[in-house]
Amino acid sequence: MKYKFCPKCGAKLKMRNSFDEGEVPYCEVDNIMYFDLPKPCVVVAVIRDHEILLMKQSYIYKDSKVLVSGYVTVGENVEETVIREVKEETGITISNLKYLGSDVIPPAELLMLTFMAEYVEGELAKSDEVEWVDWSNLEDALDEMKEDEVGKRVVRKVLKEIGYIGDK
Repeated sequence: MKYKFCPKCGAKLKMRNSFDEGEVPYCEVDNIMYFDLPKPCVVVAVIRDHEILLMKQSYIYKDSKVLVSGYVTVGENVEETVIREVKEETGITISNLKYLGSDVIPPAELLMLTFMAEYVEGELAKSDEVEWVDWSNLEDALDEMKEDEVGKRVVRKVLKEIGYIGDK
């Protein structure tokens, strides 16, 4: 989020030098600097044996499968977000979350926090925002995620984590 007006008083912000951060929006009325904020999101690769959970959401990518993802809500830590999003979008329970790193999508101002998790229990039950959800062979995931570059990076991290040495 890029601030143009003060969220407290509504005054137009002016640029002010903040030393190591350079020029940032500043409210002269409230004497506060407002640093640009990315939108935090989570992306999670859910693993069950040699399978990975993939979904289809055409509003994200027309011809690509994707991993479970979602926005972090106020009052929620990222681990809670991962668990909630997987449950909401697929109906299953996960555990053993492992943080894999982050990705940035500058045009959308997104900070993507990437995880892998293990399937625990539950039958797949897709939410209304999901067109399709099912388990796919982990070896085939990269081919099925044609457009999702962030998702493919997450899958590559998962393959490295599990010591995959297959042909694909």
